[in-house]
Amino acid sequence: MRPKHIGVVTDHGEFELKEYLVRMLSEVGYEVADFGDHRHNLDDDYPNFVMPLARAEARGEVTWGLTICGSGVGACVVASKVPDWRAYLLIHEAFSARQGVEDDDMKMICLGGLVVGHAFAWELVKTFLAAQISDAERHHRRLAKVAALENKKTRTCKTIP
Repeated sequence: MRPKHIGVVTDHGEFELKEYLVRMLSEVGYEVADFGDHRHNLDDDYPNFVMPLARAEARGEVTWGLTICGSGVGACVVASKVPDWRAYLLIHEAFSARQGVEDDDMKMICLGGLVVGHAFAWELVKTFLAAQISDAERHHRRLAKVAALENKKTRTCKTIP
C-alpha cells in the first residue's frame, strides 16, 4: 500500500477550495500537512506557502503535493524554482493528472481554483493520487535525460542531440 501523506497549500484566492480538498482527503484516509495559508488573508503571497511545500516534498517529508492558486500558474512557477526537482505540473484535465504520474513521475499538481470547481478539483486529485509510475523502459530513459539536464555542473545533456 502506498503511503498517504500529502502536503496542501493555497493563497487567499482559493482558500475555500483548499479547505474542501483537505476535508475530502482526510475523509478518505490521507494524512494532510497544511502548509497554509491558514486563514483567508487578501494580502498573502503564494510564494510564501508554495516554496516550503515544494522543498518539503523534494526532501521526502511529504509523498505528494497539491498547490492551489487562482490560475495554478503562479504556484507552478514557484514550485519549479526548487533546485534539482521537477515533479510539478499545472493540471486542469484528467488525462494529464494520470499521465503525468505514469510517464513523468509527477509528485505535485498545481490547480487553478478559478479554472476548476470543487467537484472537478476533487476528481483531478483522486486521479492524480490513484496513478502509478509506469515501469516502461522508455519512461525511465526519458526521466534520466531530464535528470541529466538538471545537473548543476554541466547544464547540458550529452544524450540529447
